[in-house]
Amino acid sequence: MDSQDYCEVALKVDSEEQAEIIEAMVVDLGFDSFQFEEGNEPVLRCYIQTSLFDGNALGDALAGIPWFKGGWSVRKLEAADWNEEWERNGFTAIEVGRVRVCPAGSEEAGDGVDGESVTGDRITILLDPRMAFGTGHHDTTCMMMKTMQDNSEDIVGKSVMDLGCGTAVLGILAAKLGAGSVSAVDIDATAVRSALGNIRLNGLDFEVVCSDASALKEDAYDVLLANIHKNIIISDLPRYRKALRRGGRLLLSGFYDRDADEITAVADGLGLTLLSSCSSNGWACLRFCK
Repeated sequence: MDSQDYCEVALKVDSEEQAEIIEAMVVDLGFDSFQFEEGNEPVLRCYIQTSLFDGNALGDALAGIPWFKGGWSVRKLEAADWNEEWERNGFTAIEVGRVRVCPAGSEEAGDGVDGESVTGDRITILLDPRMAFGTGHHDTTCMMMKTMQDNSEDIVGKSVMDLGCGTAVLGILAAKLGAGSVSAVDIDATAVRSALGNIRLNGLDFEVVCSDASALKEDAYDVLLANIHKNIIISDLPRYRKALRRGGRLLLSGFYDRDADEITAVADGLGLTLLSSCSSNGWACLRFCK
């Protein structure tokens, strides 16, 4: 898949709370990112690959929200529009634990791509996200990064796979935490190109494949990182278990708190033991052991 164009659906809402409820109602339709804009007329902007957009399905979902009367509009965004959006707004540096994620080429990046990326116990990750997900700002990415740092002993010297890698920020972090080897996959060709560019920006070199969980090799990884939608996680959990070595770790996010019990139950049935969990603003992150 190559996400050369997206649809932006703009919905009029009254509050951020309403926006969060709508997100929860439509996320299963294939929307992969959301942006809430405050102001006199608050708007929730939802983004989905054009090939996945189903206006009838969206209308049906919104019809199930009794208080939603705001109306909505759709516009198609070509790849150039996405790049222009990044160039105009970009993203700001963020700190998660001892990790600082910075826009490549910015003043915040300090010495830039040729500078030292690991200083003492501080780690700098440079990103040029373009159209891929994962700058560390979203709660799910932030929790994954924090969990990786809090349990760095799980990663040092180990074989790590970043599933649905997006910008590859998690794979890059794993490498800078001392992973023995890192690899990554994403179903989106644009994300793969973004990931490879970011890997080079950080002076690293590891493989990124355009595929899904079917690319996993059996009994080949010590750590799997998956910041992906709930339905995909549940569907692929049996593959994850087969891919993990005995004692391996599985870190999951990309889903709401209310979905954590369902995912944990499926994982438990496959012999994956929950080691720890955390949540932030309604999103969850789970850590399992095989």
